[in-house]
Amino acid sequence: MEFKNLHNQEKPLLIGNVWDVPSTKTAEKLNFQAIGTSSSAIAQLLGYNDGEEMEFSEMEYFVKRIALNTNLPLSVDLESGYSRKPKEIADHIKRLVELGVVGINIEDSLVNEKRILLDSNSFAKTLAEIKEHLEKDNINIFLNVRTDTFIILQENIIEETKKRIQLYQNAGADGIFIPCIEKENDIKTIVNSTNLPINVMCMPNLPDFKTLTKLGVKRISMGNFLFNKMYNEFEQIVKILVNKESFNSIF
Repeated sequence: MEFKNLHNQEKPLLIGNVWDVPSTKTAEKLNFQAIGTSSSAIAQLLGYNDGEEMEFSEMEYFVKRIALNTNLPLSVDLESGYSRKPKEIADHIKRLVELGVVGINIEDSLVNEKRILLDSNSFAKTLAEIKEHLEKDNINIFLNVRTDTFIILQENIIEETKKRIQLYQNAGADGIFIPCIEKENDIKTIVNSTNLPINVMCMPNLPDFKTLTKLGVKRISMGNFLFNKMYNEFEQIVKILVNKESFNSIF
């Protein structure tokens, strides 16, 4: 599987995170090897908060438009699966595969009023059941399992993360995504605790790509940070033209 092989390169796979066709075209133009949707960015475009406020069908429509306009391997952020039932989550994944999607992210947390970690054993069981449904239909897709320990926990983060990685590996995960991990020692410890490729995400204090390569990281994501930066720049540009009462600043 080509996408899976991209996680075994000498340098980490840098995912071009996208949210629409123009951002996808930019990733292609800049020769990214693969792209992945940002659920947060797509949610914001539709006026939702991140955390499955939008319907699966709304997200699916964006994925369809992106997939039809690129030949790059496409991974989709499925959040927590847009269901709590393994069979329904597997059906969602099948629908994405029909659109040409080759990988998904699925996370072990839910957002109610705030984000909470799911029970690790229960989530591992859900993963195993999803995998079983997919294998029954001969569906081969890269399951990048996201654990939100570094977002939520304050204590015993390393031990809890290692425990969850082992459970998810046994349940059939192909990769592990750990957003908000930043410290070199933490990254090294986690990478050395598993044979699965480790995915980290853009953060203010994340080491540079060369250092991440030395630490053994295999995948790097951008999250929604580029999207947010783009709209911050948009606001500044509009503010200038309003204040100057002229469009000259655009050109």
